[in-house]
Amino acid sequence: MRSVLCLLAALAMAPVHAASDFDSWLADFRKEAAAQGISAATLDAALSGATPVERVIELDRRQPEFLQTFADYLGRRVTPTQVARGQALMAEHAALLDAVGQQYGIPKAVLVAFWGLETNYGATLGSLNIPASLATLAFDGRRSGFFRSQLLDALRIIDAGHVAAIDMNGSWAGAMGHMQFMPSTFRAYAVDGDGDGRIDLWQSLPDAMHSAANYLQRAGWRADEAVALEVRLPQGFDWRKARVAHRLPVAAWTALGVLAADGAALPAAAGKTAVVLPQGWQGPAFMVFDNFDVVMQWNRSQSYALTVAQLARQLAGGGALAAPAGEAGALSTAQLQAMQQALNEMGFDAGTADGLPGPHTQSAVRRYQVMHQLPADGYPAPSVLAHVERTRAAAATAPALSVAPAFTAPAGSPD
Repeated sequence: MRSVLCLLAALAMAPVHAASDFDSWLADFRKEAAAQGISAATLDAALSGATPVERVIELDRRQPEFLQTFADYLGRRVTPTQVARGQALMAEHAALLDAVGQQYGIPKAVLVAFWGLETNYGATLGSLNIPASLATLAFDGRRSGFFRSQLLDALRIIDAGHVAAIDMNGSWAGAMGHMQFMPSTFRAYAVDGDGDGRIDLWQSLPDAMHSAANYLQRAGWRADEAVALEVRLPQGFDWRKARVAHRLPVAAWTALGVLAADGAALPAAAGKTAVVLPQGWQGPAFMVFDNFDVVMQWNRSQSYALTVAQLARQLAGGGALAAPAGEAGALSTAQLQAMQQALNEMGFDAGTADGLPGPHTQSAVRRYQVMHQLPADGYPAPSVLAHVERTRAAAATAPALSVAPAFTAPAGSPD
């Protein structure tokens, strides 16, 4: 009983100590911000009475239990309702979007696709106070340096008179406005699109659209070139070539027998292109262009970039994907960790077993697939996990073969 009481007392004291530590951290931060020229009025408006926001910490710590297939990701974001709503907004704001497109070279369907994915066309801007959220994350310590710099930029935005501290609301991680700019992105790329002397990404659609187009243009957007195009791969295609790092001229893909999904010839492109398989060899295949890399600078998710391309296509009157979804089901993060661990044990370096399907893991899966004569698409499908588990179980019963030598890809082939 005594130990229980002591534990309860310790738990009761924990928030007090945490608040005390935060107050001390905040006092030091205010001194730093003031030394960098941020006004006392802004610091008072944004940070007086601030306390750690537990909801922000909870969201930062939350990891998805299950990974999401590309088909699921796309299907939740590109629906007939979403397309129809986007088309109606394109018509409503045609004059603005046409002017932005003429100035920056960004198609209006692309801008509206970003708008739809980021905030459901402005319906979900986020309701958490940005300075409080960023102060919480900067104090927390997991990525304190990054969020500390974002908080300083948020304060500079307030100090410049673009938005009041109380009105600077957005996502738990600090993204804000119609296009969900982080403070550093705001300061680097946001522009005054309506000419009123300040930049308001929350209430001014001209500011939001001009800012997004400015970002994309300065990130290297190529006018009159696609982000991604669904393609048809020939019989016997070498799946090892389907990866974002393996770039070839369009003419080289054409020589290999790659066509657009409707059977047409591939469009010309200034740079080299890649073929990607977001849901493995049984699912849709896409050729990705230089603009795909631009979208990936906005959001590092391949599924996000391909969904921008598909939503933009449908907003502009194009149809849905031609290919089937691919193998159903997604691994849980725990299952992917188990696969990574098994691959490491068998000599296929998958890196840290973190449950994240990054390039290191994809390369390990591809090497495993090559050795076991599976379609070498690098996709961690449930069927691949089952194969890996069977192989490891068989190796466990044959000690002499329990560990495979580190695999080396055949000479001249992509890994």
